[in-house]
Amino acid sequence: MEIREMTIEQIEERKAAIVAELDAEGADLNALEEEMRSLNEEIETRKAEEAQKAEIRKAVATGEVGEVVKKVEEEKRDMRTNEEIRASKEYVDAYARYLVTEDATECRSLLSENVGGGSVPVPTLVDEIVRTAWENNEILARVKKTEIRGNLKVAFERVASAAGVHTEGAAAPDEETLKLGIVTMVPANIKKWIRVSDEAIAMGGEALVRYVYDEVTYQIIKKLADLVVNDIATAATTATSVAACVSQITSAPTVTAIATAFANLSDEATDPVIIMNKLTYANFKQAQAAASYAIDPFEGLPVLFNNSLKAYSAASSGNVYAIVGDLKGVQVNYPEGEGVALKYDDLSEAEKDLVKIVGRQYAAHALTACGRFCNIKKGS
Repeated sequence: MEIREMTIEQIEERKAAIVAELDAEGADLNALEEEMRSLNEEIETRKAEEAQKAEIRKAVATGEVGEVVKKVEEEKRDMRTNEEIRASKEYVDAYARYLVTEDATECRSLLSENVGGGSVPVPTLVDEIVRTAWENNEILARVKKTEIRGNLKVAFERVASAAGVHTEGAAAPDEETLKLGIVTMVPANIKKWIRVSDEAIAMGGEALVRYVYDEVTYQIIKKLADLVVNDIATAATTATSVAACVSQITSAPTVTAIATAFANLSDEATDPVIIMNKLTYANFKQAQAAASYAIDPFEGLPVLFNNSLKAYSAASSGNVYAIVGDLKGVQVNYPEGEGVALKYDDLSEAEKDLVKIVGRQYAAHALTACGRFCNIKKGS
């Protein structure tokens, strides 16, 4: 029986039974202590409730019931944090109505803190959807992420000499040669819009919020991953004052191609992966099967798939068809946070009983370190 369902007499009986069980052989003392604590807390809670009821009865008798009830309601509301409210069904339902009406009054009235300005806080459900989409995208899960407003300037090493050894009495080592470059990350809107039927809008509540955010968030994050891959694939092999560089080799999908690309990475590439089209993966497996001995063409590195890279069979001479490198060499900046903002349009296609929902994420992305990647290009 749940403690809340027990009478005071049953609680007292259980407390006495616990005292008796303490001396039993093999008794779980921690569990018994926790149960005793829960029983005592339940008794104190009921005493507080009875005292509150007595206060209300007294207020009814003296004509002050309105003020007391108001006080009790305020205390009850203040007990929940904004996080708890954002996780509640009532807030999810209010947010679903906000998506349709763009009237945030109901959402803001539910929150205990002053949130009169700025964007409407999303339900925790939305946070989970976006975070899950991030984690499920293996490319974006590995990049460096920041949330700095405005354009972001990131310095990187173009040229840096190694440290020297200075023995006693010998000439001092030469001063370090260090040339820096600065990448300027300018954010832009990544957008995805979908049409939703009036019947889907009628779902309301969590079903509507999850339906919309699942689709829009997935497509936006997929597009951002494609842009990150393009940053690497189109990078030059020589750094400039405003752009980092990558290494490059030209090779067919042989059993040694990945090893050669890996050998071209700097020591700072500590967590390398391979990025390729799924069709290219088959070419490497064919090379593995054609070898006369057991060999792993991927050198034990994780293989991540992104079909924005051309498959080897479809690539032209000089096209990048695979990338080996450490994705921490790429940075993504979110000036407005990782969330996805939505706009609702029920007018432009009203005659078709369709609603247009536009999702937007404001982000900047760039290669911010040299030596972290090696592109593999198709030969002639």
